[in-house]
This record gives sequence, C-alpha cells and structure tokens, in this order.
Amino acid sequence: MQVSRRLFLAAAGTALGSGLGGAAAQSYGQRVAVNGDDGKAVANSILPGEITGQIPALRGVTYVGPRDAGTTLYEFFDFNCPFCRKAAADVVALHDSDAELRIGLVHNPILSPQSAQAAKVMLAVQRRLGAQAAWGFYQTLLGKPGRIDGPGALTAAAALGIPQAEVEEIADSEEVRAALKSQMRMAADLGLYATPSYVLGNSGILGHPGARAMAKMIASVRRCDRLAC
Repeated sequence: MQVSRRLFLAAAGTALGSGLGGAAAQSYGQRVAVNGDDGKAVANSILPGEITGQIPALRGVTYVGPRDAGTTLYEFFDFNCPFCRKAAADVVALHDSDAELRIGLVHNPILSPQSAQAAKVMLAVQRRLGAQAAWGFYQTLLGKPGRIDGPGALTAAAALGIPQAEVEEIADSEEVRAALKSQMRMAADLGLYATPSYVLGNSGILGHPGARAMAKMIASVRRCDRLAC
C-alpha cells in the first residue's frame, strides 16, 4: 500500500528525534545575573565558541536583518511551545525596532511529531520562496491559536501560492530532513532543552525573557560581549 505524503510527514516527525544526543550539553544556571521582564532570574550559560561558531553553517536557518550585522540573535523554537507565540511577537518587534540586528530562526521541534511536521513545511517554504516568505510563515503560524500540525502548515503554505503537492514533495525531501536533523542536533549539543531558547554571542538563554529584557541583553553584548556589563 502506498503511504500518502501527508501520512509520511506525520511518521517522519516521530523519527527525527532519534539519535540526537547532548554530547556537549551545557549546564545552565545564572552565569550572568539577568532578569526577565517579569523580574525573575533568566537561566543562561556561556557556550563553547567552537560549537556556536558552527551555527552560521547550519542549513535551513531563516535569517532576517542585515548580513553584515555585528550581532545575531538565534531563536530555537517549537511551533507548539506555549511560550513561543509570545516570543514570536517579541522577536518580530525586536526586528522591527533594531535595524542593526540579525535574527536567525532555528527549528527545535522537541515537543511533538506535529511540531516536526510544521517545521518541515516551513523549511519547504523557505527553499521554495526564500527567507522573507519563511519569516512571514513563522509569524502566521505562531499567530494562530490551537495546535499547529502538518495539515495546518500545508494550508498556510498553500495561501502563499505554492501548490500543495509541491510543498509536500519538498518537505519530504532528504535535504529538508537533513537540515531539520542538524538544527535539532545543534540545540541538543548546546543543551537548549527549553523552547524557546536563544543563542546571543556565546551565551545560551533558556526560556523567553521578554522583549525589554532581550533588548537590554543585546545592547550589553554589543558593549561588552556579555549579557550584562
């Protein structure tokens, strides 16, 4: 019996998590004393430069902002993370308010197979239409209430004018699978076991601290290469 592509998306999502070890997982605490917008301490760690230096080479990262920006903020996210909707709105606000900031969206669908399905569809959108379309797709999906899954992501992709069969074919390709697996492995190697999490310079941040706190951290990294000077 031939398995439909949509069913394959669901099956593939389950398999993506296998073999992703945290060989270089970091221990997070309060390496630098920083608080979130809610006044609570934000877990953070200093990450090995030899690992963070590999992030720009990852396939399938969606970038917005100037290529020559001195500061890049990487968000590692899961489409079904309860806090990722608020985080997405704040990340978009940071992009809109800071013309010198580069943002990279890295998939880490660790919460469910449905999250992996949606991640693969976004990667397909990026491969077919480019980073700007994928950036808009990220905002669209995380602006919707309820669970995000493969069929819902395919519907959103179809609204961009891509035939559904074409999206499914790209999403099911070995290129997309390899890109997603490499992004998840990077998150595991950096010990980013919460979603969303961030990499800013050589610092890892667990959880979403809020837009104001994140802006302060970005400003500090620019001044002294630390989350707080």
